[in-house]
Amino acid sequence: MKYLILRRISQILILGLFFASNYYGVKILQGNLSSSLLFGVVPLSDPFAVLQLFLAGFSIGSTAVLGAGIILAFYAFIAPRAFCSWICPVNIITETARWFRVKLGYDKDKKFVNFTRDARYYILAFTLFLSLVTGAPAFEGVSYIGIVQRGIIYGGTLWLFVAFGLFAIDAFLGDRLVCSKLCPLGAFYAVVGKFSLLRIEHNAGNCTNCMKCKLICPENQVLGIIGKQSGFIKSSECISCGRCIDVCGDDALKFNIRNLRRKNESL
Repeated sequence: MKYLILRRISQILILGLFFASNYYGVKILQGNLSSSLLFGVVPLSDPFAVLQLFLAGFSIGSTAVLGAGIILAFYAFIAPRAFCSWICPVNIITETARWFRVKLGYDKDKKFVNFTRDARYYILAFTLFLSLVTGAPAFEGVSYIGIVQRGIIYGGTLWLFVAFGLFAIDAFLGDRLVCSKLCPLGAFYAVVGKFSLLRIEHNAGNCTNCMKCKLICPENQVLGIIGKQSGFIKSSECISCGRCIDVCGDDALKFNIRNLRRKNESL
């Protein structure tokens, strides 16, 4: 439960800092997840949103570019898809829906809608194409992530309906549909995180093949080496949530810094 608790603290703290800035003038983190200022000085921007804006008009402000570069570098080199599990508020909704789905016994048998995990990459490409041809940032106009996080920060009720819709999709329509199969932002960060350094490391000598990690992992296709060989989880589709570490009773999994120079660490 350690990493789950840490992730919830991270997600709530960041939204809380935005909320405190908006309502109480606490100038630590101003704005929202799309565009913000850290300590009133350092610009931070959603690189996926900035890319859409650039494709839409082939013009973007230098502050937005700088802010996007900072965030892009952070997620590119720290850990794959850390935004998805440590920052994004939708993660709280979908993980709650997953828990509810398991309690209902729907986790294996009930899939009224099913997509392959590659669908998110097609949606990502289509989003960028639409931004280019329509002259407007395609995903930002309908982003459920944006609606939820801005609703929490600034108030309103629309986000509650969107949150309930996201919950219902993952709880009743298909297993982990929203984050693991449909989200273009998750796909974007999977592409960005190809070279990230902080990865899950597996020690096959400690592993007893209980497979609890695969049962809990929201992207269990990345755990192909479990029970087979020691090494790092190479796929950047891993969301760096640490849930596999939390459930492993064999001390076979941990976060570690991978060495990119290792010959057996192909990307």
